[in-house]
Amino acid sequence: MIFRDKPWVRLQYDPDLSTYSEHGSESGAKLDISSVSNPDVLRVYEASRNLPRNELWPWLLSHAGELQKSTVLLDTDMGDIVRQNAGDNPQFFFSHKRLNRIRHLNTFLNRVSETLPEGGYFMCHATTAMLKKKMILDRHSKVVGWFLYFLHYLWHRVCPKLKLTKWFYFWVTKGRNRTYHRVEVMGRLYRAGFEVVDEGFRFGEFFVLARKVKAPIWDDAPSCGPLIKLPRVSKGGNIIGVYKFRTMYSYSEYLQPYMYEHGGLREGGKFADDYRVNEWGRVLRSCWLDELPMFINFFKGQLKLVGVRPLSRHYFSLYTPEMQKLRIQVKPGLFPPFYYEKESPKTVAEVQDSERRYIEAYLRAPFRTDCRYFFGSIANILFHRKRSH
Repeated sequence: MIFRDKPWVRLQYDPDLSTYSEHGSESGAKLDISSVSNPDVLRVYEASRNLPRNELWPWLLSHAGELQKSTVLLDTDMGDIVRQNAGDNPQFFFSHKRLNRIRHLNTFLNRVSETLPEGGYFMCHATTAMLKKKMILDRHSKVVGWFLYFLHYLWHRVCPKLKLTKWFYFWVTKGRNRTYHRVEVMGRLYRAGFEVVDEGFRFGEFFVLARKVKAPIWDDAPSCGPLIKLPRVSKGGNIIGVYKFRTMYSYSEYLQPYMYEHGGLREGGKFADDYRVNEWGRVLRSCWLDELPMFINFFKGQLKLVGVRPLSRHYFSLYTPEMQKLRIQVKPGLFPPFYYEKESPKTVAEVQDSERRYIEAYLRAPFRTDCRYFFGSIANILFHRKRSH
């Protein structure tokens, strides 16, 4: 079935981008063909791998009559229009429009998710921010290129995310030709209830095949500005909003299950090769500046000076049931126990052992334990150059 609301416009592609890729995409999800029973999904997937983007849509149009009725070729950016396909029990949506050109992207993705049953597939594509950067720098001299890229970054990456400028950006652009990082594209899909089963670049274009696994999220507030508020598990299992300066690309918080599945954890218990951290973020983290806003939580009484780190729901789920019960007996803190340890914990199990020792000691003697851990941590930071992993 073909579903469009506007005439199709032929896309051009650059053959020099036929081998283009980005860090992290090669180690990301790759489709297990044996796990897919829908023949249309496999057929469109193979076509996307073998045809340049300016040939893919004409090929799909010419073969549309051979596809099942439950397969829908979308050429619209209106989420509410997508819902009109619900009566046909769709199992697979392919979106022709670049995600960059969809004004209300979250609504569009959520409507697609709502229309599909669990196990249904959605394929989409976008031109990524890194590719746009490369194209700008390659087409101009070094000085001019970086100046133009700076303007591009301010206009397409900063203005849409700040409350003071957001309205003006969308008034001028109508939400068309927005710029998304690869991480943000996948993060938005996870927020919409999908899991990514394949990602990759085809002639410069970023294609994602996703499968619906749960209901989309409608009632949260994705963090986009420089000061973010992240949901974290606190005492009693309550969720608090922990303040930090942004160090990751937008929508990175939704991508934690994907990072764990395809990258695992490194020493210290954090994600290995965490490409969600942006360039500014690496600078802020190296100086610990990203955690300064957590003092807002401290003065609000949500964090102690010393205590276990406030964890995301996903990271909290990696702990043993015993440690989960023990952890929610105490309030999280700014200085976690590993700063006190002579040898930094390297695995999740060692991190849990370090926190268990602190919590058990704290429950016996709260004030004395926090004093010992605080001054011990300060000494390790100042004299032994102890740092967070």
